[in-house]
Amino acid sequence: MRKILIVGAGQSGLQIALGLQSEGYDVTLMSNRTADEIRQGRVMSTQCMFHTALQHERDLGLNFWEEQAPRIEGLGVSVAGPEGQRAIDWVGRLDGHAQSVDQRVKMAGWMETFAQRGGQLVIHGAAVSDLDYFSRTYDLVLVAAGKGELVSMFERDASRSPFDTPQRALAVAYVHGLGPRPEHPDYDAVRCNLVPGVGELFVMPTFTLSGRADILFWEGIPGGPLDVFQGVKDPAEHLSLTLELMERFTPWEYARATKVELTDGGGTLSGRYAPTVRKPIGRLPGGGLVLGVADVVVANDPITGQGANSASKCAASYLKSITEHGDKPFDAEWMQRTFEGYWQTAQHVTKWTNAMLGVPPEHVLNLIGAAGQLQPVADRFANGFNNPADFENFFYEQEKAAAYLASVAPSA
Repeated sequence: MRKILIVGAGQSGLQIALGLQSEGYDVTLMSNRTADEIRQGRVMSTQCMFHTALQHERDLGLNFWEEQAPRIEGLGVSVAGPEGQRAIDWVGRLDGHAQSVDQRVKMAGWMETFAQRGGQLVIHGAAVSDLDYFSRTYDLVLVAAGKGELVSMFERDASRSPFDTPQRALAVAYVHGLGPRPEHPDYDAVRCNLVPGVGELFVMPTFTLSGRADILFWEGIPGGPLDVFQGVKDPAEHLSLTLELMERFTPWEYARATKVELTDGGGTLSGRYAPTVRKPIGRLPGGGLVLGVADVVVANDPITGQGANSASKCAASYLKSITEHGDKPFDAEWMQRTFEGYWQTAQHVTKWTNAMLGVPPEHVLNLIGAAGQLQPVADRFANGFNNPADFENFFYEQEKAAAYLASVAPSA
């Protein structure tokens, strides 16, 4: 029986651990926190997972909260005009519903499931020196802890990383009491509010420790008016700032947020990081090799909501590579090939995300505007969040965008 060590108990680490466990592998999972510590800690992300990523969980029988989490059936875009009004406002319908489950709920639940099924769960923060030892006692070591010392083992891939500084300042608040959008009260949708030159506000339904909730998520251009959360430790102050900025820049969203309150004392998060693609193989001092997973090797800005989706897709891709490899050694060639297999999907996410961080060219503004008049365009945009590869067909090049709009515009 092949012995595999997974360091990091997030979306990808746990999904791989549970998947390998179900295939009969001898799996050890290292986490720096217990399940209870995760539940009682701070929120970790904004995770809205779309159909393909959710299906990977269903395939492994890990969709424990599917009936409890809100069904997100649409994705809407609003663009703020100069007078605080909405210059553009539309909603696209998703072909398959999306869902958001607070990672404190999911990771704690999955970790307990792994242990209950006989998995070896080690609560210990791993250092490079630990991995040096473990690489000699396991057939394969996967590093799925996207922060801390271990990430430094993986060299930045400059050819795939156009940014070396954070492109957004991030601020998240989980709340109860958000009212419905009066325009579309009949189904749940993620709302993407674009404030040109300032940043973005995302509003999404979620399932948290206390049930149904909503996430208010600001992405601010560094140094701009939204970049005010650094050093804010008090959750109440964080929420107050969030609402002040909503009132100023997205009054249509603020109008339904006047009675919100935080879900819990750990319901806020702020920070920033530079979007980075890293080389997938970490080389240990003793000569051993480890393979980076998900955010360790491809960390995109959350502006396109792809983090948890990419982690799920990476886990599914790696799981397939491991199980198909049989008894052959997990050498450097296999590690590189395994990562490149995942990169076939991840490259589209990275390209689209990096494009959304810049000033949109005129043809993209035309596409976003056309989506307000042509429902097929709105629907295609929305479903691109599930399959970012489709943006190659109509988004990046002016000629393709024009041809697409001509194909869906009603004839005169």
